[in-house]
Amino acid sequence: MNALPGQRRYLIPFRSTLLPQIFTDTLVIGAGAAGLTAARIASQRGEVIVASKGRLHQSNTAWAQGGIAGVLDKADSPELHAQDTLAAGAGLCDETAVRHICKASTRSLRTLLDIGFRVDRTDDGGLELAQEGGHSTRRIIHADGDATGAELGRALAAALAPSPDVRIFSDCFVLDLLTASDEPGSPCLGAITYHRKFGLQVIWATTTILASGGCGTVWRESSNPPSATGDGLALAYRAGATLADMAFMQFHPTTLYIAGAERLLVSEAVRGEGAHLLDPSMNRFMVGIHERAELAPRDVVASAIYNTLRTTGGSHVWLDARHVEDFETRFPGIYSRLAQFDLHPETDLIPVNPAAHYMVGGVHTDLEGRTDVPQLLAVGEVASTGLHGANRLASNSLLEAIVMGEAAGRVASEASSGNGAGPARKPTKIVSDVPSSKRGELDLTDVRSSLRSAMWRNVGIERNGPTLGDVAEMCDFWSRYTLDKVFDDPFGWETQNMLQLASVIVTSALEREESRGCHRRTDFPQPDATSPLHDLRNRRSPTAEWTANLQRETNSERDSRVIPT
Repeated sequence: MNALPGQRRYLIPFRSTLLPQIFTDTLVIGAGAAGLTAARIASQRGEVIVASKGRLHQSNTAWAQGGIAGVLDKADSPELHAQDTLAAGAGLCDETAVRHICKASTRSLRTLLDIGFRVDRTDDGGLELAQEGGHSTRRIIHADGDATGAELGRALAAALAPSPDVRIFSDCFVLDLLTASDEPGSPCLGAITYHRKFGLQVIWATTTILASGGCGTVWRESSNPPSATGDGLALAYRAGATLADMAFMQFHPTTLYIAGAERLLVSEAVRGEGAHLLDPSMNRFMVGIHERAELAPRDVVASAIYNTLRTTGGSHVWLDARHVEDFETRFPGIYSRLAQFDLHPETDLIPVNPAAHYMVGGVHTDLEGRTDVPQLLAVGEVASTGLHGANRLASNSLLEAIVMGEAAGRVASEASSGNGAGPARKPTKIVSDVPSSKRGELDLTDVRSSLRSAMWRNVGIERNGPTLGDVAEMCDFWSRYTLDKVFDDPFGWETQNMLQLASVIVTSALEREESRGCHRRTDFPQPDATSPLHDLRNRRSPTAEWTANLQRETNSERDSRVIPT
């Protein structure tokens, strides 16, 4: 079995100098919270292009119902926030990263309010703070009840609009990052992209910031938009960037479960306002499992639901929000979507089930977003800063996106020419030769569907060695007949990215012989305190490097542009 198939450097053959050329100081790949924040800061000293796979409203950020965690109350403190984050991370957090991001939360959230981010307020005009799972106090800000992501995206896009140095390329699919060679230390020079109207183009950039989101769509049950196919993770991996702790996918405990319907996220804030989880026999089962009951960390709640359904044979559990006051006012978006299925939370129980939600691992970075590929930064869900450890604390993701987006934007701004002229307008000659495949073809739709089902059944909430090995063999087979092909449309490229990424995830999960956070092995049910904690994976390395300390840089160590791994 080839554990990590598909080592090809580029997805398609091309000659960089023969394609249309575009030049900029900073290329931002992704138009969610992290990408738009980075673009706003980077544009202060240079030209910026934001490449968005779809439209601005189609990012993971726009789908985010939950809020943004941060210290805005005098009764709270960065240390308390850090303690909650470390507890949720199950011993895998990087304490320096946790304390840095929690401390930065107050300043970053104040900046958001200054640029026009509208948040829910109390009758006297104060911030309306909510509590969610894993948090010891109320420190979550929301917008329009359950539309925080949509409002955040609006505010950030509006802040960019006046800048003449920012261009948004919508419907721009990024195939691969460009490097002068495939040798370690070769810097990122930009990306090769595809636009349905303009075709293939090369965007050359002094600094490239990867902010492309996660990969929830690799699993059949997912709270993510269909575009979350892990493209950024896969193209960073092909470019030689190191991926960290890829076994850790967080499964959100409560998505609406109606057969044949899209999995609508039912925000954790609903449980924060007092909603209970009931098993098929109408018993409240979380009370005896964790001291915080329904507000336990997400991995605990998701696992409890999984085991409840396995024991009872049910297809879902119930979320009882009938006693939550003013549900329609507090959660208008969720209320409206439930009404489409004739569900009314003031009188009806809500059928829910877990679903893949947030990739906790990602591209290994320092605290300014730098990866081990020079001139390539990564921020947001695509990155692994060390904040989340083995399990993300609720509402820390948008906070991380803002704090790290600002940091990466500053790095890019410092690297810019400062005069708005962009980098030297001379393309680098890069040649990609992809040999023709002699193997048979598989139906891409069937491959994608089968992959997602296999990932959900066997690389989901609970895992074990034999079935993980089976999925690795499946990925190996599908990859032999898919990753060797050259496709000419995003569906084919997405499928290749999903396969390549699934192989990394499965191998990481197979080799991590313990249970920790949102990675749970039935054959290794306890954490292994004696083994190294982190696994780092690079395309050039046949096996993972395991380490107990990721040695992330702090902001004071910005002289070094490459992270030692």
